[in-house]
Amino acid sequence: MNLIIDVGNSRVKLAVFNKLEMVYNEVVSVEEVVASIENCITKYNCTNAIISSVGSLKKSHLKEIKEKINSIELNFKTKIPFINNYETPKTLGVDRIALVVAAVEKFQKQNVLIIDAGTCITYDFVNKEKEYFGGAISPGLKMRLKALHKFTNGLPFLELQEQTKLIGSTTNENIQSGVVIGVISEIDSFINKYREKNVDLTVVLTGGDVKFLAKRLKNTIFANPNFLLEGLNHILTYNISK
Repeated sequence: MNLIIDVGNSRVKLAVFNKLEMVYNEVVSVEEVVASIENCITKYNCTNAIISSVGSLKKSHLKEIKEKINSIELNFKTKIPFINNYETPKTLGVDRIALVVAAVEKFQKQNVLIIDAGTCITYDFVNKEKEYFGGAISPGLKMRLKALHKFTNGLPFLELQEQTKLIGSTTNENIQSGVVIGVISEIDSFINKYREKNVDLTVVLTGGDVKFLAKRLKNTIFANPNFLLEGLNHILTYNISK
């Protein structure tokens, strides 16, 4: 069994894979991570783990984890099953590396655009020859809502609403329209531009806002909220076999 540890800024996603099948997953706080990992190791007899961190994991926690299970810490030096043509590989987020690996493993010999809609919206393109070139980064839905409040004197901070009017008749509706329809238009536009150059393009949408956005997009996509975890499992398996 493989144990996947995906560390964010305030929470940690844990998953257990039996080969390619995810048999367990949970979200815990950074403070709970060591105890939760111990439970996973005991309950599922996990023998190998991968740690992916874009947040802050205490060195003491990291040391404890590595003492409990054979682990690799994902970074730009980790062996990966694609050709990385990114000009600044040291600055490429480990989450984006994992998403590209998931794409080349799940959609072999296909051109793939991976869109991760979370705190930021990232766009990553990998071609059918497994060559990764990069993509784009823009603010996510909640970041846009917070920015409108923080950088103005009069605009309120809003939570996302299910219903969005194209023409808002109140300030709150105007904010909702600008943010939600703006993001949807951006994503659809990116997909269309990539498809102009890659007719056979496969598009994957993942991330925390995947459910909110997937039903609103005009383009055909594969929505997979666990794509990152699957990618991390592929990386761990790939390195164990080497």
